[in-house]
Order: sequence, then C-alpha cells, then structure tokens
Amino acid sequence: MRCVIARFPFDLTKSGVLDSMKGVKPEPGTGEFVIVGRRQYPAKQVGEVLTRQDRRDFSAQEVVRAMTRLGFTCGTFPAATVVTAAATMTTTIV
Repeated sequence: MRCVIARFPFDLTKSGVLDSMKGVKPEPGTGEFVIVGRRQYPAKQVGEVLTRQDRRDFSAQEVVRAMTRLGFTCGTFPAATVVTAAATMTTTIV
C-alpha cells in the first residue's frame, strides 16, 4: 500500500513492516505507539526504521495513519505518573 510519510511515498506492506521491525528492541516512549507483533514501539521509532529518515522529518501522526491503514493497532502511551517527595512523605505527630 502506498503511504506518504514526510512528503515521500513508500510502498509498505504489513509483512514488510513485520520483517523490518524484527529484532528491533522497543525504546521507552511517550506519545503515540504502534503494536508490531507483540511489542509496542514508539511511532517515531517505527517511522525511522521504515523510512530511514531522521525522526525530525515526520510526525508521529503520519506514521500512525500509515500503520492504521495497514492494519496495525495504534494508540497513546498512558501519561507517566509523577510522584513528588511531598506525596510520599508521611508525617507523624507525637
């Protein structure tokens, strides 16, 4: 299927994406993700592997749009919970 990422057309197939991502370790990420096989990859990492372009050249949404059209499940990583020192400190009054 022809997909446009960073203003360049790419002929991508689901099996081609699976082969390209085989052996690639998912990076920890925030924002958009793509499930390839049993792993969740940040959308920008998938785009970089598939297009061999710098991550600054395309948006995560472009990759998500292309991967959704190919039948991959995409979503957003949950927001990281920030625990402050004040929230974890307990005060005992004697």
